[in-house]
Amino acid sequence: MIQPAERSRRLAMAGIAMASFLGCIDFTIVNTAIPHIQADLGLGIEQVQWVITAFVMALSSCTIVVGLWADRHGMRRAMRVSMVVFGLASLGAGLSTGLTALVGWRLLQGMATAGLYTASAGLVASMFPDNRRGKALGLLFSVNGLGLALGPVVGGLLVELLDWRWIFLLNVPLIGASLALCAGRLAADSRPPVAGRFDWPAAALLLAALPCWLGVVIHGADWGWASRHTLGLLAAALGLSGALVVVERRTAAPLLRIALFMQPRFLVAAGATAALAFFYCAAFFLMPLYLGELRLLDSASTGWLLLPTTASMALASPWAGRGCDRVGCGPVMLAGFTALLASALMQSAFTASTSWLWVVAAFACMGVGWGSVLGPSITAALSALPRDLSGMALGMATTLHNLGGAVGLALATALYTGVSARAGTTPPDGAFVAGYQAVMLLLAAVCLAAIAMLALSERHRWSRRPA
Repeated sequence: MIQPAERSRRLAMAGIAMASFLGCIDFTIVNTAIPHIQADLGLGIEQVQWVITAFVMALSSCTIVVGLWADRHGMRRAMRVSMVVFGLASLGAGLSTGLTALVGWRLLQGMATAGLYTASAGLVASMFPDNRRGKALGLLFSVNGLGLALGPVVGGLLVELLDWRWIFLLNVPLIGASLALCAGRLAADSRPPVAGRFDWPAAALLLAALPCWLGVVIHGADWGWASRHTLGLLAAALGLSGALVVVERRTAAPLLRIALFMQPRFLVAAGATAALAFFYCAAFFLMPLYLGELRLLDSASTGWLLLPTTASMALASPWAGRGCDRVGCGPVMLAGFTALLASALMQSAFTASTSWLWVVAAFACMGVGWGSVLGPSITAALSALPRDLSGMALGMATTLHNLGGAVGLALATALYTGVSARAGTTPPDGAFVAGYQAVMLLLAAVCLAAIAMLALSERHRWSRRPA
């Protein structure tokens, strides 16, 4: 018979996992709905990509800030606030009738998701004893990975059966259920709040600098790289970043540990997780467009055609974990980026008449690579630093992961738009194919850079081993 305390803990765990799952699935669920949002609101592809970019940008900018706020005010409060804000933002996004409102609610949704990511792991770690903590955290991260993987499939089904608005509206009752499961059951914080004043100047500079950098990447091609608008925003980004470095060096408890990037193993792991997000955010933005616009599939069929990616990711993730234990994270990530490289090269050959076997194989290769890099890159980042810096390492690695995704999406959109415009309309699918091929070759170059970085790191590691 289950004891009341254990039953309460399991219910709280279910509520936390559900909330974290919703944050993760919202990262990718929008991709298959993009064509419908574009058509319903009368938007161009450069405009509709902001529905994704706004979420990723807010998530990237706020992860560290929200994490440190939670350290000072408690994980329980951070989780509750994040749940409520996420539900309200989802309701607002689902009821939006224009681009401005939709993007605004997506920004708020991304901020709330940063809180869900941070607080969920902290709460689960505090709820379970040492001999069960690893299993509980593993379950949470598995649920998160499942959310990322199922997003495109669920999004396609919801859009086909109901409407694109339901990818947001469905969050409202589900997050309400999460709140109900957690009510009165969340464990009190086991550690005292972090002492000292919160580094608000650094937080403000970080939240201002990141959007400036992203603005340069997103709009640089449209405005012209030498235009006054681009150069002005670049100057602002450089100035804010420089001020952030100065402030952090003079602060006793800095928001960012810049010195962490002087650790080669952490730098390699952070670079790998950023490169992975660069790849899948860019690819997942264009893959539904290829299936919908060029192959003329409906949303449900698009979702099912993306299933090989998500299924192979789910299958590869446990293998990757066991591989890290046996041979280390480096070789596993090398194998993962090799699979991603194969997928990018295969997708660069896509046309309107490409065999479905080739398409499915390319998508499956992407899933294998994704699953082989996601977990090992975070594990490598954590193992590269002392245990007392694990929270900071996780926050910074997660921020770089999300930032890599935002930059990848922005560059992919700019490249696709520019190449497609120059390609013309002869043959009819020529513009789309040219833009798609250019993006996939860019992703192949990113994979080659990651493989070179990891190979050099592994060579250095082995060369330093004692005889």
